[in-house]
Amino acid sequence: MTQLLRLDGLNRAFGERQALKDVTFDVAPGRLTGFVGANGAGKTTTMRIILGVLAADSGTATWGGAPITRDHRRRFGYMPEERGLYPKMVVREQLTYLGRLHGLAAGTVTRNIAGLLDRLGIGERADEPLEKLSLGNQQRAQIAAALVHEPELLVLDEPFSGLDPIAVDTVVAVLREQTARGVPVLFSSHQLDVVERLCDDLVIIGDGAIRAAGGREELRATYALPRYEIRVDGDAGWLRDQPGVTMVDLDGPRAVFDLAAGVEDQSVLRAALDRGPVRVFAPVAPSLAEIFREVAR
Repeated sequence: MTQLLRLDGLNRAFGERQALKDVTFDVAPGRLTGFVGANGAGKTTTMRIILGVLAADSGTATWGGAPITRDHRRRFGYMPEERGLYPKMVVREQLTYLGRLHGLAAGTVTRNIAGLLDRLGIGERADEPLEKLSLGNQQRAQIAAALVHEPELLVLDEPFSGLDPIAVDTVVAVLREQTARGVPVLFSSHQLDVVERLCDDLVIIGDGAIRAAGGREELRATYALPRYEIRVDGDAGWLRDQPGVTMVDLDGPRAVFDLAAGVEDQSVLRAALDRGPVRVFAPVAPSLAEIFREVAR
């Protein structure tokens, strides 16, 4: 059964430092929720509260509308930022141990391990000690450990750390398999380009407080700047002299520019058409990195 993870008003202090301040957001079934923020912003603390590693000073974390219990957490999958597997233990053996620890039958664990390691591209390394694998392959094994028991919720702290672009695509495909069966996935990452490509929903935290949260496209619309792209047949440098236009990027016939308040985009389009054909004229949605800089500063 698919469930909703909800965090409501979480607060946590370490001595005099307030690590979390009224943290509130949802992680919806079947959706990938990116959780981004600077180092020390509160991401790992939040994840540890979800998993019961830390307790909140106040506020609630609920699963399907009920307070999260130890039994719930047995059905969660967690990948910490610090690798938690045993370096000298054979990969297959420790995944088997973890799957059995979560209560799965031996045959189910065997099938799950084979399928996961093959999809993650490390099936041929299953019978080697973890320490013999490259750092990237160790990361894949760590992801397999979070998935081996068919979790109902996934919480992944920096799952793409140390992965090359091909490995990132492999992991993304595996995570999409999880959301396809209704699993909510919460993941943190400093690789904003990966988050932008992957996430359905986005939560931005800064200094322990949620600065923005919502669907990816919803946030891009909310924080959209009056920014436009234009492509003409000739050189677009004339835009520099257009009233209310601030040039952001110019490359021959293509330009990206901002408009001052009160300046109509159609006035720029008319000026361009007076000079010749216009091949492209469209608003430019902000990137996740631009939204992050706007709300987290």
